[in-house]
Amino acid sequence: MIRRAFLALTTAAAFAMPAYAQDMDIVDTAVANGSFTTLAAALTAAGLVETLKGEGPFTVFAPTDAAFAALPAGTVEDLLKPENKDQLVAVLTYHVVPGKVMSTDLTEGMTAATVNGKDITITLEGGPKVNGAVISAPDVAASNGVIHVIDSVILPPM
Repeated sequence: MIRRAFLALTTAAAFAMPAYAQDMDIVDTAVANGSFTTLAAALTAAGLVETLKGEGPFTVFAPTDAAFAALPAGTVEDLLKPENKDQLVAVLTYHVVPGKVMSTDLTEGMTAATVNGKDITITLEGGPKVNGAVISAPDVAASNGVIHVIDSVILPPM
């Protein structure tokens, strides 16, 4: 059942992302998709673009524009203010795991340390999730890692 869901999601991701994504880094792959304009703006405001264009490899659990829009009103605008850069960096780096973690590497209850320093938890029951956020399109290849598209923004524990 889970394997079938992964295959369906992977197939959907293949059609949703450009075929040349493996030749592009994580940032360029996300930007080319068109569903990550808020994430791209946040990465720019946080000064993380060059890092995620680096050698890696990185695994990014990438929230869509809809995921950011689902946050309480004003949250994104507040995070993008220069005086909140540290908080923005903390949120964004909580979505990044060092190394390349493919969906086939995910196991029930698995934890992984993020670049932020805090752990995320993977669950598979009812479909793959990271900290409760649904992984809607796993294994989007990039030249310096992999993107797993998620349906909500995950926030680091305080």
